[in-house]
Amino acid sequence: MSVLILALAAGAVTGLALGALGGGGSVLTVPALIYLLGFTPSAATTASLVIVTLTSATALSAHAREGTVRWRAGALFAAAGLIPAALGGAVSGRLPPALLTGAFSLIAALAAVRMLRPAAEPGAAPAGTGRITTAGAGLGAVTGVLGVGGGFLAVPALVNVVGLRMRAAVGTSLLVITANSLAALLARAGTARSLDWAVVAPFAGAAVLGAWDGKRLAARVSGGTLRRIFAWALLAVAALMLLDVVL
Repeated sequence: MSVLILALAAGAVTGLALGALGGGGSVLTVPALIYLLGFTPSAATTASLVIVTLTSATALSAHAREGTVRWRAGALFAAAGLIPAALGGAVSGRLPPALLTGAFSLIAALAAVRMLRPAAEPGAAPAGTGRITTAGAGLGAVTGVLGVGGGFLAVPALVNVVGLRMRAAVGTSLLVITANSLAALLARAGTARSLDWAVVAPFAGAAVLGAWDGKRLAARVSGGTLRRIFAWALLAVAALMLLDVVL
């Protein structure tokens, strides 16, 4: 199978998951780039940031039109993560490939376990600025180092820490993800120029289009069913990546 077809297929699946689940779909991007398209872990995390930034920004515009983005709360949460995201992006290229792959496999497993748990209760009482800043900074660091959007972490944090309702948390998380991913990508500007854009561009384009189809799929299939299927698949991917590091 040609590299172009693989890139289009992987991008479509990633976008479909992101659009259908609202968070966590981008975790598929890095393993797809490494194991299907032959990227190194460092290049894969950089390319993932390009794809996540474009896909999240596109989805953000749709949620903004629907009025589900809480701009003030999202800006505060995102601002706390900008510096950690940029620092993480700068440091990531200097980390050993095995460490990056191992850390990513653990994050992927965490995402899967989080999806298998019951959804967070909406509308919790807002926490203080200190907790919001800490949560935002932690998410930014994860985004910067591993190249994931972190929607599976951002949505529950916006519900439990900021006090948003679920629908608003999903829309607002896209603002946070876009800002953090862009900050991390700017910190890797030098390495981004060396990416294989003949692969990254079709992957990103297919992901953006797939996200729209995923949103329609979510309206037809039970959200719980989709999340369980994706979570078990993600656990399998995490286990394979961890075995690759160990062996």
